[in-house]
Amino acid sequence: IFVDIRTDKEFDVSHIPGAITQDEFENAVIPSETPIILYCSVGYRSGKYGEKLVDKGVENVYNLYGGIFKWSNDGKDLVNEKGVTDRVHTYNKKWGEWVTKGEKVN
Repeated sequence: IFVDIRTDKEFDVSHIPGAITQDEFENAVIPSETPIILYCSVGYRSGKYGEKLVDKGVENVYNLYGGIFKWSNDGKDLVNEKGVTDRVHTYNKKWGEWVTKGEKVN
């Protein structure tokens, strides 16, 4: 299961297909054997959140290296409420320099 650690505003611009928000994850009942793949823009916020989950005893937690920026740069699909999109929320203009593919939104 992909869990998006970014803000709702970032998630609404685009996210990995099938991903859920952090709030949805925290309110879900997920079998312990289910791999949990956390992501954010570049992997920092999701890494910190993953550390907290591991400290609480959650198993099968992984951080998506490079986050949604790398996902987009690698040409993988992103979606929003309208369907497939090439838009990527860049967190801010400076961080947007790391997005090489897709329409940058901040």
